[in-house]
Amino acid sequence: MSEKNVVVLTGPTAVGKTALSIALAKALDTGIISADSMQVYKHMDIGSAKIMPEEMQGVEHALVDVYEPDEEFHVVRFQQDAKAAMERLWAKNKLPLVVGGTGFYIQALLYDIDFTTEDADTELRKKYERLAKEQGAEALHEMLRSVDPQSAEDIHANNIKRVIRALEYYEKTGTPISEHNATERAKRSPYGFAYFVLTDKRENLYARIDARVDAMMEQGLLEEVKTLKQMGYTRDMVSMQGLGYKELLAYLDGECSLDEAVYIIKRDTRHFAKRQLTWFRRERDVIWVDKSAFDYDDEKILKYMLGEIEKRGLR
Repeated sequence: MSEKNVVVLTGPTAVGKTALSIALAKALDTGIISADSMQVYKHMDIGSAKIMPEEMQGVEHALVDVYEPDEEFHVVRFQQDAKAAMERLWAKNKLPLVVGGTGFYIQALLYDIDFTTEDADTELRKKYERLAKEQGAEALHEMLRSVDPQSAEDIHANNIKRVIRALEYYEKTGTPISEHNATERAKRSPYGFAYFVLTDKRENLYARIDARVDAMMEQGLLEEVKTLKQMGYTRDMVSMQGLGYKELLAYLDGECSLDEAVYIIKRDTRHFAKRQLTWFRRERDVIWVDKSAFDYDDEKILKYMLGEIEKRGLR
C-alpha cells in the first residue's frame, strides 16, 4: 500500500456532497480539495453552488475561489494544483479529501494521467477554432465523431475546447485520443485510495435539481450573471459555458424568455447528472453509497465511509 493515500467523495450534482464532505473532513481531521470545474472561479458563487465560508465550519478548502473567470482552467492545471494541495496535506500527516463532481478531473488526479503528449499546436488549434466559428460547434463535433466516435460520445458538443483538443490529437498522431486515454486509464493509481460515489434514486435527484435551480434564482443568480456580463465576461469563455450562466446570458441577449432559460437550466442539469452517473459507472474501484440504502441518515453514511477507509488501511 502506498503511503500516499487519498479519499475521494463524488457523485452527481445536487446529490448532497457538500454537507457530507464537511462531516467527513472533520472526522478525518483534514482539508478538502475541490474537484469542481466551476467552484474554482471567483465571482461565480450562486450558479456553481459554491461552498461559502460559513458552511466550511473551519475546514480548509483548496481550489475554491482561485481563478478569475477569464483565466484558463483545465484538467492539466487542476491536476497540478490538486497535487500541490495533496502534498501540503501529506506534509502535515493528513489524509487529503478530494470532493466534487468533475469525473474527468478526479480520474486525471487519481491515476496520474499523462497529458504531455497533448502539447499545443497553435496553428492546428487556430484552424479548428476558425472552423468552429464559421460552421458551429455541432459541425466540429460531427468531424470528431467521424474520426473518434468514443470521444464524440464522451465530450459534449458545447465543450469546444475539448473537441478541438481531440481533433488536434488525432490529426497529429493518427490515433484517437480516446485510445490514448483508455491506455492511461488502465494504469494503476500511485496512491492508496477510497473512491466514494454518493447517489440517490433518480426521481429524488431530479427533484433536488429542480428545487436547487429555483433556489438559485431566488438567491439572485440572474443578478450574478448580469454583474459578470458588466465585468466584461463573455459567453466564449470556458467559465461562462457553465450551467446556469450560458442560459441566462442567452436570456440577457434577448434570445429566449426568462422562463425558457430556467426550463433549459433544469433540463440540462438533469442531463448532466445522468452523464456524471454514466461516467462513474465506468470507473474502476468505486464504492457506491446509495443514500436510500442508509435511510437518508448522514450519521449512518459517515460511519460506513469511515469503516471503508479503515478497512483499506488509509489511516
